[in-house]
Amino acid sequence: MMGKRSPQDKLFAADHVYLDFVGRDTLYGYLAQNREQLFRDEDFAALYCPDNGRQSVPPSVAVSVLFLRAYEGVSFAEAVERTKYDLRWKVALGLEMEEVPMQKSALQEFEAKLVLHEMEEPLLKKSIAEARRAGYLKNRKLRVALDTTPILGKGAVKDTYNLLGEGIEMLGRRLAEVEKEEVTAWAEKQGLSRYFGSSLKGEAGIDWDDKGQREQLLTEIVQDGRRLLILAEEIQKQHPAQAEAIAAAAALLLRLITQDVEEKPEGGFQVKSGTAKDRVLSVHDPEMRHGRKSASKRFNGHKAAVAVEMESQLITGVEVLAGNAGDQEKALDLVQQSERVLKAKVEETVGDCAYGGGPTRRAFADEERILTAKVPASHNRNCFSKSEFEIDLDQMEVRCPAGQSTRDYRSAGEDRGGQFLFSQASCQACPLRSQCVRGQGPRSISIQAEERLQQQARAHNQTEAGRQSLRERVVVEHRIARLVGLGIRQSRYFGKKKTRWQVVMAAVVANLSLVVGYCQRQAQNAAATAAQASVQPTNVFLAALSTFWARFVRLNANPDLGAVLGAG
Repeated sequence: MMGKRSPQDKLFAADHVYLDFVGRDTLYGYLAQNREQLFRDEDFAALYCPDNGRQSVPPSVAVSVLFLRAYEGVSFAEAVERTKYDLRWKVALGLEMEEVPMQKSALQEFEAKLVLHEMEEPLLKKSIAEARRAGYLKNRKLRVALDTTPILGKGAVKDTYNLLGEGIEMLGRRLAEVEKEEVTAWAEKQGLSRYFGSSLKGEAGIDWDDKGQREQLLTEIVQDGRRLLILAEEIQKQHPAQAEAIAAAAALLLRLITQDVEEKPEGGFQVKSGTAKDRVLSVHDPEMRHGRKSASKRFNGHKAAVAVEMESQLITGVEVLAGNAGDQEKALDLVQQSERVLKAKVEETVGDCAYGGGPTRRAFADEERILTAKVPASHNRNCFSKSEFEIDLDQMEVRCPAGQSTRDYRSAGEDRGGQFLFSQASCQACPLRSQCVRGQGPRSISIQAEERLQQQARAHNQTEAGRQSLRERVVVEHRIARLVGLGIRQSRYFGKKKTRWQVVMAAVVANLSLVVGYCQRQAQNAAATAAQASVQPTNVFLAALSTFWARFVRLNANPDLGAVLGAG
C-alpha cells in the first residue's frame, strides 16, 4: 500500500529550525517551502495497491530524495547518507534530526517503479506546472528549440574477440541457469571453460602479431559460438517457459558473429574490414552505438534529444536516441511531447542545420507546423554548387551561372524528386565548363521531393523574423550545457530507457533551478522597492534642508538683499 506523508508538520522538523540557516532562497529552501505542491503522494497512487500490503515510504518523500540525488549527482548509497547527516537535505525533506526516511534498496525499488510505469513525462509536467504557479512561465506564443548531445554509454566497449567471448558467456550462463547447473561445471562439460576465465585473449597464448594465429583463434571462437547456438535451440524446446530469455541471448550472439566475422574462401574465419552499420559494441548494453558528433569527434553510446521553450528556457521534451541516429530522428515527437507538457500549442520549432532536411520539413508541413532551420548547404568541390543555379519550379526550368537554361526534367518517381539535365552541346561550348563539370558529360541538377519547401525555407531564413529565430536557437545549447553539468554526459544506466530517466530527472532539476532563480530575483526586487519607499521621506527632508541652507548662505553673503527681504 502507498504510505502517505502526514498533513500535520512534525514539531521538531529541521525546516522549522534551520530553514533560514540553510537559506530560503536556495533550492533546498524552495523545496522545503513548496514540497506539498510540487511532489504529492496522490500523484503516484497508480504505482501501489490501493487496499492491501505493507505501507511504503511516502512517494512524495522518495521522489524528493531522487530529485536531490540528481541535483547533487550522488549514488543511491550516498543519497541515503545525505538524508541522515546533511542538514540541507533534512530541511528540504522536512525530516527530524534523527529521522532516516528510507534505505537504499527501497529507493532503488521506487526508482525502478517510476521507470517501469514511464513516469518521466508526468515529472517533467510537474516542473512546468511549478514554473507556471510561481509566475515564471507566462501565457504567450510558445516556441521551442531542438538539439542533441552525446551520452557516453555505461557498457564496456570490446574488440571482436572479447565481444564474441562475452556473447558466448552470456548465453552459456543463461543455459546453465535454465538447466539448474553450476556455471563453471556446465561450461567445463560443454568444453567452453575458457570463456568463463579471467581473460579470453590473455589466456589464448598466441602471438598476436601472427595473422594466421589470430584467425585460427577467431575460427575456434566462431565454431564454439555456432555450436552453442545449436545447443540453445535444443534447450529452448525442452524449457518453453524460458524460451524468450534464451532466444534473446541467442539472437545477440548470432548478431555479434554476423556483424564482425566473415568466412574465408579457403575455410576458416576472419574479421570483416570496416565497421558494420548499426554495429552492436557492448554485450552489457546492446543498445549502445558508435556515434559521431562531428567529422573529428566520435563517441560510443546514445544521444540525448532535447526541446527547450525559447522564452523561458524551460526544458519541455526529452528523448534518447541511438548514438548513430540522425539528430532529427524524433523531432516531431519532441514537439508533440512539449505540447503535452506545456498544455499549449507550439507555434514555431527552431533547429540547426540537422533539422533542415527535406523529409523533416515534409513531416512538419504535413502537420501544418512551422519549422525554422538552416537548409543544408550543397557542395560540389571546386565547381559551381546547386545553390548557384536558378531553379524555377513553377516553370520547371533551371538557369546556370553562364546563362544557359534547361527544361529537361527527368523524374525519379512519384514523391522521389528527379533531376534537370543540361544539353551536351551547350555544356561543351560553355566558357565556364571547367568551373562547373569535372567529367565528360553535361551538368545535371538534382531536385528533392521537398525542393519547394526548401526554397520557401531559404526565403524565410533571409527575413528579419527568420534570422532572429535562428539567433535565439542558442538557448537550447545553454540548457544542454546545464544538463551536462548535472552529469548526463556519462550514462549511469544500461539501455536507452533508463538513460532517458536520468536525463529527465536532470531536466526537472534544471527547470526548478530556473524557477528558484526567478523567485530570488522577485524577492530581491520587492526588498529593494520596500527599502526605497522607506527612505523616501528622509530624502524629502534632506532636500528641504538643502534648499533652506542655500538660501541662508545667499542672504549672509548679501546683507543689503537680506535687509530688503526683512523690510518686505
